[in-house]
Amino acid sequence: MTNNMPAAPRRRRHPARALLACLATLSAAAHADEGMWMAAQLPQIGEQLRQAGYAGDPAALADLTAAPLNAVVRAGGGTGAFVSADGLVLTNHHVAYGVIQYNSTPQRNLIDDGYIAADRAAELPANPDYRVLVTVGFDRVTDQVLGAARGKSGRAYFDAVDAASKRIVAECERETGIRCSVANMYYGTDFYRIRQLELRDLRLVYAPPRAIGNFGDETDNFMWPRHTGDFTLLRAYVGRDGKPAAHSPDNVPYQPPSHLRIAHDGPREGDFAMLAGYPGITYRHRTAAEFAEQVEWTLPARVAVFDQLLAAIERGGAGNAEAATRYASQVQSLKNNRKRAAGELDGLLRSDAVRQRAQDERGMLAATGRGDRRDIDALAGVLAQASAVRERELLLGLLGSQTQLMRSALLLERLRLESARPDAERESGYQARDLALIEGTLKQVQRRYDPAVEKALLAELLGRYQRLPDAQRLPEFDAAFGRTPDALATALDALYAGTALGDEPVRLAAFAAAREGRALPADPLLELAARLIPAQLRLEQERKTRDGELLRLRPAYMRALVAWREQQGGAVYPDANGTLRVSYGRLERLQPRDAVTYAPVTTVAGIAEKHTGQVPFDAPQPLLDAIARGDFGATADPALGTQTVNFLTNLDTTGGNSGSPVLNARGELIGLNFDSNWEAVSASWWFDPRYKRAIHVDMRYMRWLMEQVYPAPHVLREMGL
Repeated sequence: MTNNMPAAPRRRRHPARALLACLATLSAAAHADEGMWMAAQLPQIGEQLRQAGYAGDPAALADLTAAPLNAVVRAGGGTGAFVSADGLVLTNHHVAYGVIQYNSTPQRNLIDDGYIAADRAAELPANPDYRVLVTVGFDRVTDQVLGAARGKSGRAYFDAVDAASKRIVAECERETGIRCSVANMYYGTDFYRIRQLELRDLRLVYAPPRAIGNFGDETDNFMWPRHTGDFTLLRAYVGRDGKPAAHSPDNVPYQPPSHLRIAHDGPREGDFAMLAGYPGITYRHRTAAEFAEQVEWTLPARVAVFDQLLAAIERGGAGNAEAATRYASQVQSLKNNRKRAAGELDGLLRSDAVRQRAQDERGMLAATGRGDRRDIDALAGVLAQASAVRERELLLGLLGSQTQLMRSALLLERLRLESARPDAERESGYQARDLALIEGTLKQVQRRYDPAVEKALLAELLGRYQRLPDAQRLPEFDAAFGRTPDALATALDALYAGTALGDEPVRLAAFAAAREGRALPADPLLELAARLIPAQLRLEQERKTRDGELLRLRPAYMRALVAWREQQGGAVYPDANGTLRVSYGRLERLQPRDAVTYAPVTTVAGIAEKHTGQVPFDAPQPLLDAIARGDFGATADPALGTQTVNFLTNLDTTGGNSGSPVLNARGELIGLNFDSNWEAVSASWWFDPRYKRAIHVDMRYMRWLMEQVYPAPHVLREMGL
């Protein structure tokens, strides 16, 4: 595999040769604590890895389909890793929270009580749309993707890239059980085909109680010191033929190509640490105007909307224990995203990122040739067009992601329309390859929906939409919901009183019709979706025209930025985009403010100190009793003489890295990433080495809990412990 970057404008070299030249130039200057590196880049920075303390061969890390990186998987919305030969997947409690919630009821509350499967027959099925993806191929396909796009612009450019990507995916997915995608690196400059084994039968094996897995909840979220046992174990199953299959009692445990071994000792301050995972997205190579918009509008708007949605769920579900259980996972996600947005805003302001990025960009533009300057100026115009409709885009996106029945209706109507087209021409997300996931999404509705809560959510989102200026309004939405709060309330009451989509058989019957392009059953919500989808399609066409221009124009910005970074001796790694990345560094303490210094390790003493008996600091009595006994045995830190809980590193992480394994110099598992500190939440946009830290569960704490507090000796034995 070869990683590639564009050449600087004055040297029109082949992209592959350009990147290798850049890496050779920059390797000595790149910092160990910054960079989400592609696997193929690691041999190029091998000397820094060795100097940082890595004891293995950096060249062996170049292949993410070989050990140890092939043990790292995409799990739900985060990362996980195989930790046994029989398909045990270790990830965060919050990454598997939807699985735990799916199996919980007020009478059998696994969220609060935790769960330990006594044997494999007792392992509980995950929600039908939960997936684990195992990467089995990673290949450069830039020429195939961009070949037909050259010379085009706008929507035509987008369509050419989209058609080529779909063709590559379709050819790749001829193999049963394989899920493929095309990843865009360096903003339209380079493209890779990713082949992943799609495991669809996941089962819950071990989950600690909420008061361990989410100890501190939002009070401690993004904070240090932490004392949270944020881990859960799942097991992946496949058919008897060894291939991915839907949940079935006849399935057998998946045999992964490799699995990570958990270290028996733990890390000390200054020790080498390395993390592999699937970070969602970073924006460090965005324009100065995008940085400014993030601080001045996007982040404050997100905080405000998430606050409204959380209040709506609380109001709609007041006094309803069943609703509280059904919306527990959604509430957790909203709280996390709300606090993340607030922390990102705080961090960008603290680092003075907008001013620094603007100053940096001015220097870059001054050194940029006339040809690329024309494209960069045009890029600014396209970004301004997107800004003009930003609030509408935010609200309509949330309309689909934060509802269950409304989302189902829109999904079904769009599927019906797309099913009339040849599969290769359908919109991504509605092709034959997506049908199983759509069905799983429709099935999980039953355990995540309450009509009063959904109406409250829609009242907030659509009420905010009603206050948009006329230029951002849509006739179809105005006709459906009116232009006043009273008209909206009346419309929602009528819709939800008359719909039958809350019944699973009705949804699945509509799905059977939609996938064949047939008329959907008569239902108020489905009829509403038929009126709203044309408006959404119209907006989609506008968005694709803008996106085509962004794909065409951003490479000029990247060429200028790479050349500018080369002059400065800076790091050249692609912004995160959901593909596997590796970061490395060390255990390091934090000094966030003058005269304030935090040690890099916490212990169980902090749990007892924080315990109040009230949520979110209501440590379970068995845990408190075990701490009081002080029987830590082999899991105790020899220097501290007590049981560790969490530790800090300076590893470069962002959202999506939740559940990423943290390895020591020997490649053994020492921690599980689950958070960043408050001062570093803004690292998705701006890396500040003074503040950037990642927070991890110490594997010794997990072992101690599973040995002494909530024992699972059969699971420990399976992991070689």
